[in-house]
Amino acid sequence: MDSHQKKTHLPASYAYIVTIFLFVLTVGGCFHRPTQDGPPNYYIDIDKIHNPTPHYLPKSKYGNPDHYYIDGKRYHVLKSAKGYDKRGIASWYGTKFDGKLTSTREKYHLSDMTAASPELPIPCYVRVTNLENHRQVIVKVNDRGPFASNRVMDLSYVAARKLGYTGRGTALVEVTSIDAPNPLEKTKQTFAHHRPQLYLQVGAFSYMRNAAHLEHELHRHTSRPIRIVHEHSRLYRVEIGPLRSVSESDELQRRIAHAGLGHAITTVN
Repeated sequence: MDSHQKKTHLPASYAYIVTIFLFVLTVGGCFHRPTQDGPPNYYIDIDKIHNPTPHYLPKSKYGNPDHYYIDGKRYHVLKSAKGYDKRGIASWYGTKFDGKLTSTREKYHLSDMTAASPELPIPCYVRVTNLENHRQVIVKVNDRGPFASNRVMDLSYVAARKLGYTGRGTALVEVTSIDAPNPLEKTKQTFAHHRPQLYLQVGAFSYMRNAAHLEHELHRHTSRPIRIVHEHSRLYRVEIGPLRSVSESDELQRRIAHAGLGHAITTVN
């Protein structure tokens, strides 16, 4: 037989190595793709990211069915976020979902102050308190989830970092809705009553977090509505009201002053 007709037989071990090498060349890029959720691989200065200013948001035409099913479990969507106050476990989501669409069809960014809820109408604003360290944030709820037992909320990576639980993954929190009334309905109400409304301003702050802290403390001393106003001003003003009368305002002032919470008490109409 001529030499050019001879067949070369490679050792079995060598053939195996070549096969593995070709396989790695084919799919090697997959090894660098994240297979699970996690934090970003770059630095984020969370002190430069502030709480959003709550304002009225109409319901999204997406993500608000009466109910829906996930893994065979039925979830009901609340008609309104007003009065919502719930405790449970919060988790967070990061790189796995970064840039993907939320249930309102907005893009999720792990550096935004946003969150997901299985039952709140979206979008809406809520205050989230970490009950273990008492840190608070305000987030815009614009997504659905989480869908694990006893989980009440999924926060963005940055929001979870501000609450101090990204390292642990979960935290016991309290989620409280922030009532931002429809300005059109408020206008109608004003024209209907033809009288000014009385509010008691208790503080004015340059930073939203300070105003939110005072609002939280005031809830321990009054059942009257409390709001944070940031319109046509560089300050966040904390106001109680509307009040029924001047005498009620005077009584509130005495109570708040006794508690040591009055920072800049004034009565406004």
